[in-house]
Amino acid sequence: MTAARVYLDWNATTPLREEARAAMAAAFELGNPSSVHAEGRRARGAVEGAREAVAAAVGARPQEVIFTSGGTEANALALTPGLKNSGKSLDRLIISSIEHASVLAGGRFAADRINAIAVDRSGVVDLEHLRQLLETEGPALVSVMLANNETGAIQPIAAVAELVHQAGGLLHVDAVQALGKIPFDIKALAADLLSVSAHKLGGPKGVGALILAEGVALSEPLLRGGGQELGRRAGTENVAGIVGFGAAVKAAIAALPADAERVQKLRQKLEKILRQTQGSVIFADGVPRLPNTTLVGLPGLKAETAVIGFDLAGIAVSSGSACSSGKVQPSHVLRAMQVDDALTRSAIRISLGWSTTDADIERCAEGWRKLVGSLITRDDETELERFQTS
Repeated sequence: MTAARVYLDWNATTPLREEARAAMAAAFELGNPSSVHAEGRRARGAVEGAREAVAAAVGARPQEVIFTSGGTEANALALTPGLKNSGKSLDRLIISSIEHASVLAGGRFAADRINAIAVDRSGVVDLEHLRQLLETEGPALVSVMLANNETGAIQPIAAVAELVHQAGGLLHVDAVQALGKIPFDIKALAADLLSVSAHKLGGPKGVGALILAEGVALSEPLLRGGGQELGRRAGTENVAGIVGFGAAVKAAIAALPADAERVQKLRQKLEKILRQTQGSVIFADGVPRLPNTTLVGLPGLKAETAVIGFDLAGIAVSSGSACSSGKVQPSHVLRAMQVDDALTRSAIRISLGWSTTDADIERCAEGWRKLVGSLITRDDETELERFQTS
């Protein structure tokens, strides 16, 4: 009998929560939320209920939640020249060097108007470097993620916000990887714009949101056309997706305290096993991290071969970010952390979730031990055969 597969790539995407599945099934029959008849009003009510749920999850006002096609669009919508603070238009962008690819792309800012903030060897933004950038060039829109998708390192957003606001700028926070894993509040973070996504917490793929702090207004929409989302994002709303998002975020926030504690204990158990291998490195080990995330490297290990080997053993892990069309590429995050190329090429991300069990961790540990044993041969074919015949 073939053993069930073990899914340990929750930072890439999560299974659909049953609450979201049920809500979406009912929502597929709803009308167009822009229509004024009864069917349209029911759809509008469902969308607004989801908007309230997303807003409540981050301490924002419902009218400041703009639904999008996902985190990437939310980031692109935020990164637009012309945002104003105290009447001054911001035409320069500063981003951290460990951002998601959708932020690294710079949105609608020209390349020569973008600067990058360095990070330390733990993958945490260098506040002094940010201070220097702000002092040299003046106010800017600054984008720093709340938690890194590869290492799990949590960034000092409140301290970043203080520097940005003192300089007369605005702060965008990509919170896609953090929502549902750690508690946070847009006001406590002092963020001006916040991006989130449904499929990282048990909602459907293809829906996200940009959330604005009170008093922040977008300079222009990314998509023009109808007047949807109060004129800030044209296009008929993805009613089923939005409703699924609302149901998922409610479930995730309700379960967060218990899930985070349980998952962190499982991660600690796994990391204790990983550390038994001489030379292994847990990245961002000495700083606050998401409770579910481990990025591990081992000199001599080939990440691509390891990911395939784990897959053959029925275990899903990844090599860094999953947003590169399935390609295994050297991590820009680890390079920014000044990790040497050989160790960077070995990095494997293992991320847990609400249904991860002790048995899953044991399976992963067994796969890791076989993988480490195969390094003696330095032979990819032998390495993969070891998994196939086990």
